Amino acid sequence: MGRHTVDTLRDIKVLAFDQYGTIVDMQSGLTAFVAPFLEAKGWRGKPGSFVTWWRRTHFENSMIDALCDRGHTPYRTIGERAVGYVMDRCGIPYTAQDARTLVAAIERLEPFPDVVATLQKLRAKGYRLAILSNGDPDMLAAAAPHIGFAFDHVISVAAAGYFKPHWKTYAKAEEIVGEERGRILFVANHAFDCIGAKAYGMRTAFIDRRKRPFGETPHRPDLVVGDFVALGAALGC
Repeated sequence: MGRHTVDTLRDIKVLAFDQYGTIVDMQSGLTAFVAPFLEAKGWRGKPGSFVTWWRRTHFENSMIDALCDRGHTPYRTIGERAVGYVMDRCGIPYTAQDARTLVAAIERLEPFPDVVATLQKLRAKGYRLAILSNGDPDMLAAAAPHIGFAFDHVISVAAAGYFKPHWKTYAKAEEIVGEERGRILFVANHAFDCIGAKAYGMRTAFIDRRKRPFGETPHRPDLVVGDFVALGAALGC
């Protein structure tokens, strides 16, 4: 694990990327955005901690939504409920518009500095490149100009009706990109997402920017790299 190169991944034809936290810098971007908002509200805690609580609550609620299996709730709705819950816990007064404004900031996040240059190199090598995101279709469309790279496919899990890591999300991506799952390398900064894709039969690359253990699982990633530069190098770019 973590030492694979283009020689052992030579059958890969498509790279599918998680967007939030993998392509775009969600933690830093949202922390910078919420800092003045929280200051104006008179909350003196750490903005980074607020964002972490928000993201964790969102993840928990999206998993509950998928497991309940009573119809897919939009990402935006999950997000507004999650950030509202965190503000309630922090004793921060807010309006529904405040929650909408905070969640809308996700659409304007910038990519990590090494992302676009590596994507360009991967495309030049002949790989097809896709996004598979928990975000709503309109949120992903709004984010595209801020990323500054035209993917071959931008796929929302809304097409499958479940949040990742439900297997149907990866199956829908396989269907849309038109490539057999074993020839798709799914790339994510989140272990849960890599596990879901690997369990479905895709190959996986874990972007370990935060230098955290992957955790014990039978669904180990095929590749572990520290950033996109290392990802490109492993694939011969």
